This record gives sequence, C-alpha cells and structure tokens, in this order.
Amino acid sequence: METLLRFIQDNLEMFYIVILSIFLGIEVISRVPSVLHTPLMSGANAIHGVIIIGAIIVMGEADPGNYLALILGFIAVIVGTLNVVGGFVVTDRMLEMFKSRKDTKSKHVN
Repeated sequence: METLLRFIQDNLEMFYIVILSIFLGIEVISRVPSVLHTPLMSGANAIHGVIIIGAIIVMGEADPGNYLALILGFIAVIVGTLNVVGGFVVTDRMLEMFKSRKDTKSKHVN
C-alpha cells in the first residue's frame, strides 16, 4: 500500500493530466454533431490501427518475465482490434444506407 501511495505521489501530475483529458474528451465528443460521427469513426479506426501496432511493439520489447506488461499489451491488442473491426462494421452499415435499392437487391441476389 505504501508503494502505491508513493507512486501516486511521485506521478501526481500524470494523474491530473489523465483526469483532465477525460473531462476534455467528454466535452469534445458531446458537442460533435451527429452528421460528423461517421467520418470521425473512420478516423478513429485509423488511429486504433496505429495503437494496435504500438501495443504489438511494446509486447515484443517487454521483458519475458514482466507479466504485467505482457498482459496489458495483450489486452490492448484485443480491445484495439475489437474497436477497429466494430468501427468498420458500423461504418459499412451506415454507408449501405446511402446506396440505392437496386444496388442492394442485386447484391443480395448474387
């Protein structure tokens, strides 16, 4: 417990930055018009692709005995992959809404 308190005390500025960035992110996202969500989602998918690559690099550079870094890296890869795949599925479904009915019917028939 003492080690945890010392870590928090040594890195207090980092905790302030994380908390402020959470509040800033909530404010920015809540003010985005619904028309812009699809383009922003596509951009977020590209960013998460970079995050996946970064997590893989961190896992590759981690010490084999550092189980915490390996587990967190593995979780980052899984969550990032789920977010990218889910974002592309949602973007594809939204773009499907803008296609004409003839294109949609011929796609399902074949």
